[in-house]
Amino acid sequence: MTQYLYPGVYVEEVTPLARPIAGVGTSTAGFIGVAMDNVEMPPKPDGTGKFEVCKAGEPQLITGWEQFKNNFGDFQPKKTQGSPEVVKEPEKGQVKEEPAGWSDDDYKAYLQLQHTVYGFFNNGGTRCWVIRIGKVDDLTKLADSLKKFEPIDDIAIVAVPGAIKKEQQNAIIVHCENMKDRVAILDGIQSPSAFTADLITGGTPNSKYAALYFPWIKVLDPISQTNISQPPSGHLAGVYARVDAERGVFKAPANEIVRGAVDLDYKLSPNDQAGLNPKGINVIRAFDGNLNIWGARTLGGDANGEFRYISTRRYFNFLRKSIEQGTQFVVFEPNSPALWQRITRTVSDFLLRQWRDGALFGDTPKQAFFVKCDTDTNPPEVREAGQVVTEIGVAIVKPAEFVIFRIQQTTGE
Repeated sequence: MTQYLYPGVYVEEVTPLARPIAGVGTSTAGFIGVAMDNVEMPPKPDGTGKFEVCKAGEPQLITGWEQFKNNFGDFQPKKTQGSPEVVKEPEKGQVKEEPAGWSDDDYKAYLQLQHTVYGFFNNGGTRCWVIRIGKVDDLTKLADSLKKFEPIDDIAIVAVPGAIKKEQQNAIIVHCENMKDRVAILDGIQSPSAFTADLITGGTPNSKYAALYFPWIKVLDPISQTNISQPPSGHLAGVYARVDAERGVFKAPANEIVRGAVDLDYKLSPNDQAGLNPKGINVIRAFDGNLNIWGARTLGGDANGEFRYISTRRYFNFLRKSIEQGTQFVVFEPNSPALWQRITRTVSDFLLRQWRDGALFGDTPKQAFFVKCDTDTNPPEVREAGQVVTEIGVAIVKPAEFVIFRIQQTTGE
């Protein structure tokens, strides 16, 4: 205790009972796609040559379309077989000419990556990490690339445009389920033989950490000046970011227009969607010339119980990660009622702000959430184990997916 030895006014700094918890970011995306080594790169502004294509397999932080072009190149036509390229053979020390053409599959995959990132920023995205792979065959090693995303803490959405094989989508789902702080946006099969859940998913299993969208969208290709089909996952990631910024992560990313999409591969009817929505297939529909996202479910839908909505899963991820990062000051503090009070106050203040923002359901904060950290949650055996336990309950708002008006005819008097 400070000793006061002479009369006067003393000003002291006092540690606040509660520390504010800042909400973590929810809209940074992680993309994996094809960009060949011999793409034509744009010139540097200072006239000292051209930018070099970034190293394959290494995540690159991209915050705008211009930066993407400087790392991966702009839209460009396919290189045909026979285009000369100088290649050195290290083992012989010789130089020879080899054909530098791109296969149809590689070029198609290269356009998924280009349109994916462009669609992401066009729809409201602001930050993404991109891993370049050199050819479409390398998508079979998806788990290796996904592992590079693990240390990047701010990634909250993962998409691999056009990765529609069951093994590929399984790898993306496993990555998100293991990390527990991100969700996967998956593309449905481009041309299923019928509009059934099994055929559209290609057998990919249910997951509370994934959302799948169908059909593919058509966008204007700046090279051919024609409308071409593209997987919707990159555009959807941008819509997620847009809704997060305008409304909040608790708002379902649905009933939103897909910017840049000019048409759909298939126009599904309400009856078509009736067989898909319960299984968690989110359909993009055409309404009066607009292409709207008309689904907000995790893959599996009704089978996923309380996490059948992607907004619920993402908001829970947001709560967990925000509270985890915002309470690091607790570690190694004396495990006493004073600490329990600080934890209760800190978390309660954070959840109160969430309730005021409309993310939690209830007329009063007491109805919306509770935070319990006391002798009941921390008996002697828990304290002896070096643990402090806090129980938190939240009533998360759910989307109004089915809006019902009951109308009856009455006789006028």
